[in-house]
Formats: sequence, C-alpha cells, structure tokens
Amino acid sequence: MTVSKSDIEARLAELQLPDGGNLMSRDMIRALSIEGDRVRFVIEASNPEVARQMEPLRAAAERAVAALEGVGQVSVALTAHSPAAKPAEPPSLKIGGHPKPQSTPLKPASVKTILAVASGKGGVGKSTVSSNLAVALARAGQRVGLLDADIYGPSQPRMMGVSQRPASPDGKIIEPLRAHGVTMMSIGLMLDPDKAVVWRGPMLMGALQQMISQVNWGELDVLIVDLPPGTGDVQLTLCQKAEPSGAIIVSTPQDVALLDARKAIDMFNTLKTPVLGLIENMSTFHCPNCGHEAHIFGHGGVAVEAERLGLPFLGALPIDLDTRLAGDSGTPIAMGDGPMAQAYAALADRLIRGGIV
Repeated sequence: MTVSKSDIEARLAELQLPDGGNLMSRDMIRALSIEGDRVRFVIEASNPEVARQMEPLRAAAERAVAALEGVGQVSVALTAHSPAAKPAEPPSLKIGGHPKPQSTPLKPASVKTILAVASGKGGVGKSTVSSNLAVALARAGQRVGLLDADIYGPSQPRMMGVSQRPASPDGKIIEPLRAHGVTMMSIGLMLDPDKAVVWRGPMLMGALQQMISQVNWGELDVLIVDLPPGTGDVQLTLCQKAEPSGAIIVSTPQDVALLDARKAIDMFNTLKTPVLGLIENMSTFHCPNCGHEAHIFGHGGVAVEAERLGLPFLGALPIDLDTRLAGDSGTPIAMGDGPMAQAYAALADRLIRGGIV
C-alpha cells in the first residue's frame, strides 16, 4: 500500500504545538514529497530561535509518519525564516535615480565572485535556477548573495519567501535580507509590489548601481545576479561596471529560446564577460502517474549548442511540478533532498570543483 499525501498531512495535524495549533494549521510543512515508500518534508519555524527548540517536535513528526502503513523511510529537516526585522521607518534613500559617476568598479571589495545568470528569452526558468543554485551553494558551505536585477519583473522575493522592506538606518546603506542561508536583495522589496516599474534606461542603471554598491553584502564567496531577459541596459551596466567573473546561460531546448540564447552569448562575448556554461531547463517532463517521459520543448538542443560553441554544458533540468510549487511557496526545492535538490547540489558542486565559485 502506498501512503498518500493526505494521510501524512492528517498525521502531522495530530502534533500539537506548545503555543497552539498544529504543524498543518500553522502552515509549517514545506517540500513534502513521496517517492515509493520514502517520505521527505521540511518543518519551517518562524525564526532560528524557535527552530532550535523544535528538535523534539521534528523527531516526533518523523516517528509519526514512519508509523504509517506504506512508509519505509522518513527524512525531516528543520529550517527557519530569517529573523523578523524590527519595525522601522522605510529607507529614506531614493531608489532608481540616475547613476552617479563612479571612479572605481561597482563590485564590492567583500565579494569574491560575481556570477550572472542570464537568458536571451523570458520564461525559461532563469530566476528559478538562480534561487535554487544560490540555496544549493549555501548548503554546500559557500557564503552566497542573490541580487534580483530583473527590475521590471522581480520574482525573487516570492521565490525566496521574503517580503520585509530592507532597512537603511542612515539613508545611504541598505541592509539586505537573509533567507535559506542566502543574503538577498531585490528592487521588489523596495517598491509597491502591485505597481509597475515605468523607468527609462538611466533609472535602471541607477537602481542596479545602488543595489550592488550601496547594499551591505558582507563577506561573500559569490554574488549571483539574476538578470532580466534580453541584452539591454542592466546587462550592459553589470558587465562594464561590476566586473562579473562570468555568466551562465539558461535556455529551454526550444529553437525559439535558443535563438535568443545565442544573442545573449554574443552580448557577453562582445562585453568580454566569459560564458561559463549553458543549462538546459524544462528538458523533459516525467508524468507522475504513468512515468511517461515527454519532451514538450524538445530535448538536447542546449547540449548541442554548447558543443557547437565549445562551451561547457552544465546539465539538464526537467519540468517539475514540485519545483514550481516550492518556488511559489517561498521555499526553493534545493532546500529539500529529493531528485531536484540533488540535481542543484550536483550543479553547485560542479561550479565549486571547477573553481568558478
């Protein structure tokens, strides 16, 4: 007999919390997955201090699920939101002004490597790859920052599960937020999330300048920059002013996506920024019911393109429902230990072993 998700959730709902409610009613379960007789999930506490006190509850949840018929192995992890910021006045600094003259590069001295994640086309999963790669590198022991430079369509606050407005006590330096072991900053945290950003190029460049040079990033091994699609002002400013170590191109195997990916590669070559490799996203779809494998956007096109250009092929990632659900819920799939988390861990390990980060 195969255990169902509803069976597991019903059992977890029986575990009462000391301050009222249960694991389900308090919405503390993340990344629940079932693979044969193996069950995995994450318990997310409100802050690290609460998480440290919840080890007995984690163990109780593991025992409770293990007792269900059809369960052979259970893996339960504890995590926590970043500490809630003290109520404060919104930052007084203005975001999105014209760029200021810079006599030195934008790259902060405390950041060892800036790694751009780019695509020529929108909708290929670049932001999903950025957030999960950042989490995977952090879990591998790297000090990681994540900058959401997609000014018009910032999605990292939702994917990383943060919504607080960053503080700026002196009106000059912005204090970034932390989530899942990653230091992060996004224009989406500074502006009304329901309002469109209607800016010309100079304001985009000014915002990027501020989010790199006026954010207190601290000591980082790598700062991942989630770039917007295309080959415009943000990419130009980053490559010319921030000295990125290189770029990773994300594309689906679809011919239309590859047409734009080639333009992105040409842009980085023109700007003398090394392209470190290509990732094929949405490579295959595995039906969760029958196991059939379908190639919705084609298959292998990115690997062929990488070989043609003499660039490293960093891997293929499937279309995965759990990845989408995890991103929408603010807990990247790389936080778990299922197949997709292992795929991102392997990608992070390849970058580390290759000396890229």
